[in-house]
Amino acid sequence: MAKFQPTSVGKLENNYDVVVIGSGGTGLSAAIQANELGMKVAVLEKEEELGGNTNRASSGMNAAETNVQLHHGVIDNVADFYHETYKDGGRLNDKDMLGYFVYHTAPAIDWLSDHGIKLDDITVTGGMSKKRTHRPASMAPIGGFLVKSLLDVVAKEEIPVFNKTKVIKLRQAEDGRVNGVEVNAEGITKIINAKAVILATGGFGASKEYIKRFRPDLESYKTTNQPGATGDGLKLAENVGAELMQMNLVQVHPTVQQDNPHVYLIGEAVRGEGAILVNSEGKRFVNELNTRKIVSNKITALPEHSAYLVFDQGIRDRAKAIEFYDKVGLVVHGDTIEDLAKKINVDPSNLQQTVNTWNKAVEEHNDTEFKRTTGMDRGITKPGFFAIHIAPAIHYTMGGIHITPKTQVLDGNGDIIKGLFAAGEVAGGLHGNNRVGGNSIAETIVFGRQAGQQVTLYARKL
Repeated sequence: MAKFQPTSVGKLENNYDVVVIGSGGTGLSAAIQANELGMKVAVLEKEEELGGNTNRASSGMNAAETNVQLHHGVIDNVADFYHETYKDGGRLNDKDMLGYFVYHTAPAIDWLSDHGIKLDDITVTGGMSKKRTHRPASMAPIGGFLVKSLLDVVAKEEIPVFNKTKVIKLRQAEDGRVNGVEVNAEGITKIINAKAVILATGGFGASKEYIKRFRPDLESYKTTNQPGATGDGLKLAENVGAELMQMNLVQVHPTVQQDNPHVYLIGEAVRGEGAILVNSEGKRFVNELNTRKIVSNKITALPEHSAYLVFDQGIRDRAKAIEFYDKVGLVVHGDTIEDLAKKINVDPSNLQQTVNTWNKAVEEHNDTEFKRTTGMDRGITKPGFFAIHIAPAIHYTMGGIHITPKTQVLDGNGDIIKGLFAAGEVAGGLHGNNRVGGNSIAETIVFGRQAGQQVTLYARKL
């Protein structure tokens, strides 16, 4: 299918039932869902490129009790998914939101499938005991695949998506309900009336201002986020009295290649398929599939504050994103483990010993050193051998706008701000103090759909 063409700004109308701000996974899911329920919808995106941070997601979409899992012989339990996510989030997750989330992941996989978007392969990410991370059978990175696929649906359903259109203000009626937006599109300011507005603007991982305000200790860190992730939705919401919550909870992703001006996130699927992490001595130092918070802290505690991901051709075959990492020059190649060790400047005998010990742990399914239990389907045995230099970087902002499980935005008194809904990374509460890999893509679809349904219920009553 030809590349998606945004609608020209000249076609921006004065009235819609629903205005969706943001064109990532959340915004597109919300727009499709609301449109299919009979709403007249417009999607507004401030950047030229559509898709937001969703484009950068690489591992997959977590879901429990799916038919896909059963096809792969994985027997799962939604309650386990709930408890593991709650524990991994430091028990700071909003329980009602988390409950809604885990029970709606399998229907979200089915909903995507109904739209021709098939996630038929599975892998595992840190903090999960089962293979819950769904991805396309091609093993392509989930983000780009999902954005392109959702835009195909948007095109088919003729939902207008306007890029380079920045919302500068939420409009409110005298009774306080949100009833439209003010936009700046190509230098022209325009007022658009709407029955309801959905904020799907993503997080603030690329906002020096918000990071400095809430996490000054991370001010010098690089970010995996796209440049537009500057917290605009938070500002819009704050200006109409919305409450922000857990804003100090910022996730640092452990495996980010940042030796070049462009920062590349190395997806968790690489570890999920069997890669290990070694320090400058060529030794393992952590359970690689512990939570992101723990793995990041262990890397930061090393004298060099960085590490190497080490893997073989067998693992590479199972994580297709590596082809891209290689193409852009991030992957070091070795014919043997010894050869690889010399190229990354670690002791060859140490690295060989580390790999031998790891392969034995895989064979016996018993990692006596670091108690790893997942991502052990294959050892590091198949030539060639590869390494990627990584260090932690700002990745995800768990805090955000305080919402209900129905995506309604709350003010500081806990009252609902009528006509305003928020979903995805712009909203806080779901993840606690640590987001599990694969849960953000699931959140975009689960709560994007929820927002689309809830705005419809709200608009029908007006």
